[in-house]
Amino acid sequence: MSFRMPARLRERLDRATQRASGETRSQLALRLIDEGLRMEAHPGILFRPGPSGRRPGLVGGPDVWEVARVLRELPADEQGLARAVELTGLPLHQVRAAARYYAEHADEIDAWIAEVDRLADELAPTTR
Repeated sequence: MSFRMPARLRERLDRATQRASGETRSQLALRLIDEGLRMEAHPGILFRPGPSGRRPGLVGGPDVWEVARVLRELPADEQGLARAVELTGLPLHQVRAAARYYAEHADEIDAWIAEVDRLADELAPTTR
């Protein structure tokens, strides 16, 4: 796919590429398109940077993986959502947003949870 990009937009992309760690202009553009499409498909979701990379989170709330960790232990119905609201203290609209995102991207979110668990095990003091 090729398209013409207005000069001002290209300049903004170039500046953002300089700030991005190790991404080329093309890689950054692809990432931004992917994230933008995901955010459009899932209102209430945004992407934030972190030491382990960019991850989806709830606007004004935790990362999606944190809510998904709770959701995957509950029934996938209204009672499960209500229980997740109780357990997380989040409003229902945020739990629903996380549930919808998780339903579409479960493998990706499960990989985040596995990585967080691996790091926690690695950093936990050993008992002797």
